[in-house]
Amino acid sequence: MAAEKRLHTAQPSLSRQLRDLELEVGTDLLARSSRGVELTPAGRAFLDHARLALNQAAEAVAAARRAVRPPKTSFSVGFLTGQEVEWLPHVTNVLSSQLKNIDFRVSSDFSPDVAEAVQRGELDLGFSRIEPQPDVSYKIIAHEPIVVILPSDHPLAARSEIDPRDIDPESFIGYSETPHVLRGIVERYLRERGLFVSPSHFLDGFATGISLVASTRGVTLLPAYVEPLLPWSVVSRPLTGNPPVIEIAAGYRTDNPSPVLHSFLEKIDELIASHAATPRLMRPQR
Repeated sequence: MAAEKRLHTAQPSLSRQLRDLELEVGTDLLARSSRGVELTPAGRAFLDHARLALNQAAEAVAAARRAVRPPKTSFSVGFLTGQEVEWLPHVTNVLSSQLKNIDFRVSSDFSPDVAEAVQRGELDLGFSRIEPQPDVSYKIIAHEPIVVILPSDHPLAARSEIDPRDIDPESFIGYSETPHVLRGIVERYLRERGLFVSPSHFLDGFATGISLVASTRGVTLLPAYVEPLLPWSVVSRPLTGNPPVIEIAAGYRTDNPSPVLHSFLEKIDELIASHAATPRLMRPQR
C-alpha cells in the first residue's frame, strides 16, 4: 500500500520491476527478511548514482522546455536610494498585468548615477532628481517638501515647526558634490534669508545624513521622503513659512523601444494620482 501511495505503482508491478533491475545489474540491491526490506551495499551505491541521474534527467527536461519558451523581456528600474520604499509599490501596480511576463529588475543608487545609467541604456526607467543628461527626458511626478532632521532630544525638537534662523550654523551638516540638486536648493533657500552655515560634516546621501545627525548631534535639511526611514533617535520637523521643495522625476530615453516602457509612460498619470492619494507612512514624532 505504501508503494502504491508514494510511487503510484501497484505492489506486484513494483516487485517485478525491482527483480528485473537486479537481474540487469547482476546483484541483489535489496535484502528481504521478516523484519522488512533494506538496501544492500550494492543497493546503496546504486541509489547514489541513480539519484544523480534522475536530477540530471530533470534538468534536461527543464532545459528543453526553456529552449522552446520565448525569453522574457527585461525591464530595469532604478531609484534614488530610499525612493524605492515609497514608489516601488506604485510602479508594480501600474505594471501588474505585465510583471509575470517580464524580467523585472530593481536597483537603487545616488541620483546622478541613476540618471547616467538611464542615459547609457542600463536602466529603462530611473526615479531621481532632474539630472540633465543627453537623450534623457523627465516627467516630474512629485514635489517633496524639505524638512529639518535633528536628534530627538534636541531643544528644537520640542517645536512643531522650526525657523531656519534658530538653527546653529556650526551644527549644520552640509552636502557633498553628490546631492548637488539638493545642495543648490538648500543653499539658495538659506541665502535668500540671509543665513550662512559653516558645516564641518558633509553628507552624500540620506543614510549618511541621518547617521551624522545621530552621531554628531548636528542638524540638516532633507526631503520629507526620509521620514519613515528615521531611527527613533532622530526626528523631523517642518520648516516655518514656505519650505523649499525638491522635484522627484521619472527619467527615460525617448528612443528606448521597450514596449513595457511605452506602456508605463501611457499610465504615468495613473501612477502620480495613486501616489498622491496614498498617505505617507509616518511614525509618531517625539
